[in-house]
Amino acid sequence: MSTAFTKEESAETASETLLPDRPISPHPNLVTEAGLKALDLQRQKAREAYDAASTIEDVNERRRQAAIPLRDMRYFSERIRTAQVVPDPASFDIVAFGSTVTFRRDDGRVQKYRLVGEDEADPKTGSISFASPVGTSLMGKAIGDIVNVGDQELEILAIS
Repeated sequence: MSTAFTKEESAETASETLLPDRPISPHPNLVTEAGLKALDLQRQKAREAYDAASTIEDVNERRRQAAIPLRDMRYFSERIRTAQVVPDPASFDIVAFGSTVTFRRDDGRVQKYRLVGEDEADPKTGSISFASPVGTSLMGKAIGDIVNVGDQELEILAIS
């Protein structure tokens, strides 16, 4: 029988609905308390998008619209499952996960970032991942220390 008269999806539609999983970092999944809540909120939003897509009558369109939310639900569920909540640092003597660090770059720019988990990092809002090149260079350092990141030196001015 010819497949022209069946409701099987095309190869193109199949490739749109079978998305590969989002990559999972090899680093420990350290998160702040707020970061864990943000992961759960992202999972809820993905669930809502999946539920909305599930109401679409056309099976191919439903699969297309559900593909990204389904992939995101798997990702956020795994990140929540493996999350290791780290409390705020008890001391400001050395840079640790959750610290806010102010540093000066070679070109004189002064920047201030909080070291957080990979999923919650957003440099635009003042947070970077502890696993980023700058984050890993700052960890364990103290005020006055100078660290090298690529071809730049960063001088730690404050830790809070």
